Amino acid sequence: MRGGLRRFAAYRKIRGMVEIELDEFAFRQFDDPTYAGTRISYDKKAFEEKVNDYYRERVNVQQEFQDRPVLVDGYAPFCKHLFMPNFVGDSITCGAIKITKDNEHLLRTRYESRSEKELPVLVRYFPKGSVSSPPASYFDLILYSREQINKESVAMGKDKPKSDAPWGLISIKAQEVPFELPMSPITVMRNELISQGGSGVPISREDYMKSVEYWKDHAITA
Repeated sequence: MRGGLRRFAAYRKIRGMVEIELDEFAFRQFDDPTYAGTRISYDKKAFEEKVNDYYRERVNVQQEFQDRPVLVDGYAPFCKHLFMPNFVGDSITCGAIKITKDNEHLLRTRYESRSEKELPVLVRYFPKGSVSSPPASYFDLILYSREQINKESVAMGKDKPKSDAPWGLISIKAQEVPFELPMSPITVMRNELISQGGSGVPISREDYMKSVEYWKDHAITA
């Protein structure tokens, strides 16, 4: 794994400055076959390049035609969303499945942490292949500012990433719509605990209840 990180860093150095850099936190979506959520069967370097090409294209369109914002505000000032058409193909399916009377008996739970330093939390999911999911039309690319990524790294006792890219791509969500879907309730809660892998943002009761309203009727596949 470390050799792969070194090669990936060397590749970035050769290419020079990028606006959006694939953060190590998102590597699990490419490398971990047990990851509960959107898994990407695509080369990480090529994926990052595609994202930056699309970002530059959208910026140019916005500057010329005053199109809608390229980066959409997220749950905090340091968080932005870039909505991009799914360019990987039909192998990428929507990450949230509607729970029905016909499939609810297939639901499973397990404890899972997103990294070695995080506390495990209970997740609910459909085993992959147990339910059908439509191909995703869009990627919701979740970006954190470089300052926030460095802040969280220090809080977790990790070295700051050696990067000059202003944005880090920390998560990729495959979905049918080009707008933000509610994050899971446990993510809203965990975000308050920066020392345990969150972002240090206080819980908003309104946002939390919106999250519950959506996720009580949906589950991920894993």
